Parts: sequence; structure tokens; C-alpha cells
Amino acid sequence: MSSERQWRFLTSVRKAIRSDPSRVALTEVHPVLSATIVSKILDLAVHIGAAMFAVGASAHDVTFAITRVAQVYGLKGVQVDVTFTSITVSYHRGEDDSPTTLLRVVHAASPDHAKLQRLQALLADIGDGMDLGEARAAYRMIRRTPFLYRPVVVIFARALLTIGVAILFDATPALIVLAFIAALGAAFAQAGLARLQVPSFFGQIAGAFIITVFAVVVSALGSAGIAPFDGVRPSIMVASGIVLMLSGLSVVAAAQDAIDGFALTAGGRILDLIMQTVGVVLGILIGLGLAQLVGFGMALPDDAVPFGPLPAQIAGAIIIAVAVALFNGAGLQIVLVSAVLSVIAILGYSSAITLGVQEGAASAFGALLASFLGILIARGLHVPSVAVTTAAIVPLVPGLTVFRGLLGLADSDGTPEAMLVSIAPLVLAASIGVGLAAGASLGLYLGTPLRATLAGVAKSRARVRH
Repeated sequence: MSSERQWRFLTSVRKAIRSDPSRVALTEVHPVLSATIVSKILDLAVHIGAAMFAVGASAHDVTFAITRVAQVYGLKGVQVDVTFTSITVSYHRGEDDSPTTLLRVVHAASPDHAKLQRLQALLADIGDGMDLGEARAAYRMIRRTPFLYRPVVVIFARALLTIGVAILFDATPALIVLAFIAALGAAFAQAGLARLQVPSFFGQIAGAFIITVFAVVVSALGSAGIAPFDGVRPSIMVASGIVLMLSGLSVVAAAQDAIDGFALTAGGRILDLIMQTVGVVLGILIGLGLAQLVGFGMALPDDAVPFGPLPAQIAGAIIIAVAVALFNGAGLQIVLVSAVLSVIAILGYSSAITLGVQEGAASAFGALLASFLGILIARGLHVPSVAVTTAAIVPLVPGLTVFRGLLGLADSDGTPEAMLVSIAPLVLAASIGVGLAAGASLGLYLGTPLRATLAGVAKSRARVRH
């Protein structure tokens, strides 16, 4: 081989291994936009992102929304930083100009899935070429939109959730009515404390305490043989209350943020989740302790209470999903989709249990099915799938398992053996919670590529028709 051929061969090998710096552009083309226009674009993007984040969207969805709005209006390379309490957006027009940076503090707000749906529709319109001025005016209209339902409707919707939980366990009509009354009292108490701007941690304590005391009174009346309280299982009442208190927590969003790499946001949401759960635990323990001081008690169930027959499970899951969607401010479309996905989740869970799968893994399977199908169905509704997935997996929240563990701790004699027996249900509840979060997050990631493919196919067909 000649020296020239050797040199060509070595050059080819080097090009295959190493990149050529001379082929990389040293400058980047920036659009010619004035500082005022850049500020308006960033202001619209960060306001949309903050509004989405405040009503329940994940950090990934917020980041994507902000960068998408900026790109549509000509700003490429926008830097976005989302934390649990603020959103920072920065854009540098060039070396000769100072960067433009906006910071917006995100105030904690309750989920509002109807508003989230409107924001997603606005993003779609912006992507289709909406004028900047029109987009800013449309956002201002969305921002001023009040919550879809009145406060009393939200309170009764929250109490309705406990009816679904009671039906899920095939409870008697008397128990269903009692669970609804207890939950209604807790919901009114929490709404009153929220109006007084009391932190939600204390609202969780108050709600759990009210339901526990009500259940203890029902248990005492039932033990005395007083109708219609005799034969009622008060533990299901408390389990319904636990599901009520935990139904609004962003378990799926927290897990999704952690997997997406938004450590600060995920850490903040997980800490908030832990604090709200601790509030429920404290409320129950205080209620049980007060009952023991006055000489009342509640019998610890010998075994875990299973779900009722399949028709009861389906009916209970639908009621729970509808209730959660309503007090999260969802419209009719989201309510219907949440109901359908709840049936899919409960069927997946029941099928896995029938095959002998452990409860945590069965819950993960049910959540995976619901979230996977949810992200596909929600594509046409302009709603992040977390809005429908959250309502769908609430029926699988281990309320009764948590209460069995807490009741066992309250009644234990302090010996290591008794403590281990009492902690076992809490460990099972934790595994179910992790399974729900993991299954829902995995379903979202498995469904995202398929959703993008379906969207591309739909756009291609639309172009062919036109």
C-alpha cells in the first residue's frame, strides 16, 4: 500500500472516530427581535407555565410548554428552571446584548383541570400560528376564569368519594350513609379552615380526627346493640376518610418529576406529600387516643378486608373517579374519561390479584394500564394525562390497610412482636403507594412515544386531505 493510500486510510479512520472542529459553526443565528418583543414572549411563556404548574401539571410538561411557546415566536435556546415554588426563564439574544431573565413565584393552588384543559388548548392554538397579541389576550381570559364549581359542590363531591370507597368494600346501606355523613363533616371542617388560611397540614389533622371520632362513636353504639349501628364495620368509615384525605395529593406528579430529573420539584412535592400524610396519621392517632381516654375503643380487624364482588368494585371505582374529577374542577369530558380509566385500573388490579400477584404489584399493573391508555385518550382533549390518571388510580389507594396498621399501633402493648405485627400493614400500604406511583409513571413513558406517533399520523392525514 502506497503512502498516499495509507494517509487516506488513516484519515478515514480518524474521521470515523473523531469529530472535525472545523465543520462546527462558531456562531449561532439569532432572530432579529427587539428587547420589548422578547420580554413579551417570555412573559407569556412563563405565565402559561406558572398557571399550568399551579393547577397540577408536572415540571416536565411546564418546561415543554414554556420552550414550545418561545420557539413558536422565534426564541430558540431558552433556558428554563422549574422548582417547587418558582419558575425562571432566561434568553440571551447575542454576545452584544444582555440576557433577558424573568422569575415568577408559583403560589400553591388546588388542582383545576378545566383551566389546565384550556391552557393546553391555548398551547395547541399557539403551535398552529396564533398571533402573539391574540395569545396574550387569550391567556388573560383563561387566567380570569373562576373555578368551574361552587365551593358547596366541591364539598359534596369530596363526601361522595367515601360512598364509592364503601361500595368498593361491598358495605351495607347503613354504613354507606354513615361514611357519607362523617366525610361531609370532615370536608366542611377542612373547607372552613382553608377559608381561614390555616395550613393544610392542620386541615388534614382536623379532617382525620373528625372521621375517627365519628367511627369510634358508631363502633360504641354498635357494640351496645343499638340499631342501625349494630353490624356496621367502622374501620371502613375511617378507610374512606383516609382515601378522601389522600386523594388530592400529587403522587403521580411527584414520581414523574423525580424520574424526569427535576430533583428540587420532586423533593418539594414528596415532602408536601409526606407532611399531608403525617397530618392524616396524627388526626387518626389523636382520635383513637382520645377515645381510649374516655373508655371507648375500636376492635382491630382480624384479617384484611378484601374488595367486594367485581360489580361492586366497578361501581365504587366509577363513583370515586367521578368525585375526584369533580372536586379537581374537571369538565364533562375529563369526568367521563376518568370514569372509564378507573374501570380499566380496577379490572387490571382484580385480574392480577386473581392470578396471585402481590397487592403492591397488582396496584402497579392497574395504574400502568390506566396511565398508558390515559395518555392516548387525553391527546384529543388537550389535557396532560396526569389529570385523568390521578382520578383513575384513587380507588386503589390503600386506606383500609393504613388504618389497620395505625389501629394496631394504638392498641399494641409496646413489645417488639406487637410492633412488628402492627407495622406490617403500614409496610404493605407503602408498597402499594410506591406501586401506584411507579405504575402510573411507567404507563406515561410507555404511552408518550405512541402518542407522538399517533399525532404525527393524524397531521400527515390532515395534510393529504388539504
